[in-house]
Amino acid sequence: MHALEQKILTEGIVLSDQVLKVDAFLNHQIDPKLMQQIGVEFAQRFKAAGISKIVTIEASGIAPAVMAGLELDVPVIFARKYQSLTLKDDLYRSKVFSFTKQTESTIAISKKHIAADDHVLIIDDFLANGHAALALVDLIQQAGATVCGIGIVIEKSFQSGRQLLDEKGFHVESLARVKSLTEGQVTFVREESN
Repeated sequence: MHALEQKILTEGIVLSDQVLKVDAFLNHQIDPKLMQQIGVEFAQRFKAAGISKIVTIEASGIAPAVMAGLELDVPVIFARKYQSLTLKDDLYRSKVFSFTKQTESTIAISKKHIAADDHVLIIDDFLANGHAALALVDLIQQAGATVCGIGIVIEKSFQSGRQLLDEKGFHVESLARVKSLTEGQVTFVREESN
């Protein structure tokens, strides 16, 4: 997605050969127009999948997920990373390790929001090692629901997440695929045309 790649190049900050900071438009400050374009793009890529719900993880996945939900006309559920007083019973729970925070969190979704007949699209801001996506898959499968696809805003293709999800048979669509972050420069994976 050209607009997203341009935003990454102009406003993203390479902190290391593993970390790309995009807090200017995705996960601290949000660019609503870009999020709207992202929502449209995800909706187009998954429109034939029969999606009934979108699941994401708080907080950075919420904006792109809501925009996709608006386009697909389906509810959006976000897995919470910690329990609150209002979310404590009848939960599906899973554990996820955060690469950027170097911590493990328990994530949870209320059982009343997802059912066995749901066809679910997972949306997340980054794909690195695949742990967050797999934790969301686990929550959805605990409900007996079907994972119809995984939409990723930014994929770090130099890490193992895509391969892991591909090996498990998931349909993954990434809007920007980062090939490397070496020497402070972002380079993207370019699809080969026949």
